[in-house]
Amino acid sequence: MSNVSYCKILYIIILSIFAAIFFRIMIIPKTPEQIELMRESALIVSKTLGILAKEVKPGVTTLQLDKIAEEFIRDQGAVPGFLGLYDFPNTLCMSPNEQVVHGIPNDNPLLEGDIISIDCGAKKNGFYGDHAYTFAVGEITPEVEKLLQVTKESLYVGIREFKANNRVGDVGFAIQKFCEAHGYGVVRELVGHGLGQTMHEDPEMPNYGRRGRGKKFIEGMVVAIEPMINMGTHRIKQHRDGWTITTLDNKPSAHFEHDVALVNGKPELLSTFKYIYEALGIDSDEEKEFRQKEFVL
Repeated sequence: MSNVSYCKILYIIILSIFAAIFFRIMIIPKTPEQIELMRESALIVSKTLGILAKEVKPGVTTLQLDKIAEEFIRDQGAVPGFLGLYDFPNTLCMSPNEQVVHGIPNDNPLLEGDIISIDCGAKKNGFYGDHAYTFAVGEITPEVEKLLQVTKESLYVGIREFKANNRVGDVGFAIQKFCEAHGYGVVRELVGHGLGQTMHEDPEMPNYGRRGRGKKFIEGMVVAIEPMINMGTHRIKQHRDGWTITTLDNKPSAHFEHDVALVNGKPELLSTFKYIYEALGIDSDEEKEFRQKEFVL
């Protein structure tokens, strides 16, 4: 073997090692202490959504809800996580009916039979919390109710795959298979993400994929898993405001999101829908399997 060939092979090996280390570093694992700080931020979001659950009703505007959320978040010693992020103009992303995500609050009143995704973020002690829930406005049709139920169930289907030795594709595959079995469209262009001292960290967490593909999960990483599921086509369109995303066929879309840490090789919820359920009078133990220790709210 010539010296040139040897040097070339050595260069490729070094480059491969560097790339492997670099892409692993891009995932930023959190210490136990940092995870608890993130839990505090996530719970501020959870409590905000719980307060809003009491206010989501026909006649209320999304701007009114946005004001309530901002005041509460600041009262907790936190700052709104979305306000000013990438120049977003409000505290909440409010996305009714065919809007998938990133809807901007406005003066239009909610109507009986609407659904609305409320996506909220908060930052405290240098760390973000970020999660979402899709609410029914008054009575909704059984068809739309099923969309909400399946989408929320798919969130937990995905969370179960967030465990030691699994990869990003395992979560996406599980969510996609579950939702498509019900005939729903799984949005491709919008994904979940890592979470920490910045709102969007590595890795991206698609809601579709192939088992065994993508980055491997490591202890201490924190992600926001958030299925965005359409009643019809998976295809979407972006509006001229640069933010609002709607389904291409204008059929309803649902969105649910939790913050999850990998602790002792298992998924540990940092956020909770408990406050929402208390406000709405819903009895649920759906989060119990994702609590590794006594959880004090």
